[in-house]
Amino acid sequence: MTRLDGHNTESVSRRPDTDGPEMLLLEPREVPLGGVRGIQVHRLLPQRALPMVGAWCFFDRFDEQALMRVLPHPHTGLQTVTWPLVGDIRHRDSVGSDVTLRPGELNLMTSGRGVSHSEFSIGEEPGPLEGLQFWVALPPEAAAGEAAFETHADLPVFTDGAMRATVFLGELGGVRSPATTHTPIVGADARLPDAASATIPLLPGFEYAIAVLSGALRVGDALLTSGPMLYLGLDREHVTVQAEGDARFILLGGEPFAEDLIMWWNFVGRSHDDIVSARDDWEAQAGRFGHVEGHAGARIPAPPLPNVRLTPRRRRRPRAVDPA
Repeated sequence: MTRLDGHNTESVSRRPDTDGPEMLLLEPREVPLGGVRGIQVHRLLPQRALPMVGAWCFFDRFDEQALMRVLPHPHTGLQTVTWPLVGDIRHRDSVGSDVTLRPGELNLMTSGRGVSHSEFSIGEEPGPLEGLQFWVALPPEAAAGEAAFETHADLPVFTDGAMRATVFLGELGGVRSPATTHTPIVGADARLPDAASATIPLLPGFEYAIAVLSGALRVGDALLTSGPMLYLGLDREHVTVQAEGDARFILLGGEPFAEDLIMWWNFVGRSHDDIVSARDDWEAQAGRFGHVEGHAGARIPAPPLPNVRLTPRRRRRPRAVDPA
């Protein structure tokens, strides 16, 4: 999925400004994508207070009656992780992929130095469309490498009591996704029936966050409902959760990312010059981004760059959640 809010430059920093467990509540912001035929998304990452969780640097949730028509657009320095909940999405990209993604299946596109793709919902009329779109920042070697695409329909499940968590990226409690990763990371989609509890094993060197998709979830002393994301910080060996109503939630985690980054539009780079080069190459239709078949040359143009030099910015500390 493309960002059309090109005026919002996100400069992201690797280190949390605390070194231990936290309970920090982060509200989503509403962002329109795609103009008249676009959709409204709830954006949980990046935020000024918390631009990243591990290598996770972008998290959108979309849930509406919509007709998705996202024309070819570019990416650099990241992986796109598409996880549909309701409705099918057709993905086409510049490495030759043309697949229909269905709920419970994972699309993972690695941009390397440059890739382009499109995303269309199936059919010609608006229909129910719900899903999650994540970006994962790539370390230098992978960011300078070749583009790639993979899809996975058979994903492993971690269980604890009545909880079942599909591990779509990375590893949770010894259960590992087959999807390609370039940093220590985890992404899991968990379900927990009403009143049931579970203990989720965590790695002390990872930072974690939880976002509820439906129902409500008690995390320690905090009650989390659908909408915001709860950041858990570092240095936890486990977290205990209990459902209030049948609950579905996302667990994200990973080692704090090793570099400061700049995000602008659909690009992740290490410097202002990285971003300028990527934008110029996209506008010039340079070979690094390839070509997406089936759109008769239509594509999304890059927005203008801001009149400032893009620099990394330290993240500000969020306010702690009231656990009452």
